Amino acid sequence: MISSSISIGIRLIVLIILQGLVLNNVQVLGVASTYFYMIFILFLPVEFNRIVVMLLAFALGLSIDFFSSSWGLHAFACVFLAYIRPTLLRFLAPRDGYEFNAAPNWRTMGFTWFITYSSIAIFIHHFTVHLVEAFRFSELFNVMGRALASTLFTVTLLVIYQLFSFKPNRS
Repeated sequence: MISSSISIGIRLIVLIILQGLVLNNVQVLGVASTYFYMIFILFLPVEFNRIVVMLLAFALGLSIDFFSSSWGLHAFACVFLAYIRPTLLRFLAPRDGYEFNAAPNWRTMGFTWFITYSSIAIFIHHFTVHLVEAFRFSELFNVMGRALASTLFTVTLLVIYQLFSFKPNRS
C-alpha cells in the first residue's frame, strides 16, 4: 500500500514537471495542444475513493494552472474528469467486472478497451478545457475542432507511452 502511494506520488510529480516545463510549450499546427498530465487520473486504480481522486485531480490541475497561468481552468477540467470517471468506468465495465485493484491500462484491460476508455476520457477533459477557455457557446465548433485535434495528439502520445511501458504477461 505504501509503495503504491509512493509510486502514485512520484507519477504525479513527474507528470506535473513534464507538462509544466515541456508539453505546455508544444502545439501542433497552432490548433492541437497536449495535456498529457491528465493520464494521471486515468491510470488510478478503479476502486480508488472518488473523493480522493477528485482531491488529487484538483491538486494536479492547480499545479498545471500554476505553470500555465490559467487561473483554475485545468483544476476545473481535472475535477470534472475525476467526477465522471466512475460513470465512464461503469459504462465500459467488462462483463465480469473489474479485478480488485485493477489499474485501467493497456496491459490489464486490453488494447480496444483502453483506447476506448482513454479516448473518451481525454476528449471530455480537452473539450472542458477548451470550452471553459473560450467561455462562450458561439465558439462551439472551434472548441470541438480544437478538442478533437488535441485528443488525437494526446491519445497518440499515450499509445507511444504505453508501447514503451508495455510488458506482456508471461504465461
